[in-house]
Amino acid sequence: MQTLIINTISALNSFNEQLFSQFDRFIDILPLSEWLADAIKDSFHMLPFLFFIFVVIEIIEFFYSNKMTELAKYSSKAGPVVGSLLASFPQCGFSVIASTLYSKRLITQGTLIAVFLSTSDEAIPVILSEPTKMHLIVPILIAKIFIGITTGYLIDFLLKRFTNEKSLQTVNNDIEIEEGCCKHHVHNPRKRDLLLHPLEHTLNVFVFILLVTIGLNYLVFIAGGEEHLGGYFLNNSIWQPIITAVAGLIPNCAISIAITLMYIKGAIGFGSVISGLCSSAGLGLLVLLKKNTPFKDSLKIILMLLSVSIFWGIIIQCIYN
Repeated sequence: MQTLIINTISALNSFNEQLFSQFDRFIDILPLSEWLADAIKDSFHMLPFLFFIFVVIEIIEFFYSNKMTELAKYSSKAGPVVGSLLASFPQCGFSVIASTLYSKRLITQGTLIAVFLSTSDEAIPVILSEPTKMHLIVPILIAKIFIGITTGYLIDFLLKRFTNEKSLQTVNNDIEIEEGCCKHHVHNPRKRDLLLHPLEHTLNVFVFILLVTIGLNYLVFIAGGEEHLGGYFLNNSIWQPIITAVAGLIPNCAISIAITLMYIKGAIGFGSVISGLCSSAGLGLLVLLKKNTPFKDSLKIILMLLSVSIFWGIIIQCIYN
């Protein structure tokens, strides 16, 4: 499987070079600064990778989304493990489903937070779209899954020991249709979404990538190189994981894209990208605030999510420094 993925990515890379050769020459003859021309070319080169990755994700979601939901619903004591592993799959819908399941008390609070912490959102597709950065994926996934599982079990243990937490519902409630990014259905996907949603999602993500890359390239230009870029983002400071974790709470995929690209460019450290991506639960937070009662329970969950993300971000940042 690994060889197949590498060969596919390599083939796409070669296809990219041929596809955009004329486009690159056109950009080069335009009266643009080098940093701006590079940002435009780099962003456009990611388009085929992004579309391919999102099509694959959509196909998997189409055939297995219901099974993933049922597995999470009936995982019982294995909830944090199952939730973390499912959430690490690069799609935006599972945090939405998990919030809906929790609002009906079909999963535990620990399982919900494990899902939020492990959700990768757009980070993995963005890294996959740059073949030279694929080695960054495994450390990020391992760290987020570990944090999700350990935190999930700890929360469930503490709630069971020190509070009168209500038992999970056993009724097989139907989960109403929820909308994810681009207004697509995350629980009952439609056949027309197999191509339309990846296309729309690719274009949306591309716009975010282009804007962020232009901004980062400009900062690299005025900083005098990527090795100096970290100075603009409190490099080696414990404040960096705190800032990225707070930013990660914004329920928009643009945030996870920006955090990932900043890490790739060297603007933030490993601890900061982990804290930012751990708190970045996407639309799941909006669904939680909308559907879960009481409201203070939702706020408590968000506060725990933020605190855990900051804690682990600072720990990892200190270790790496």
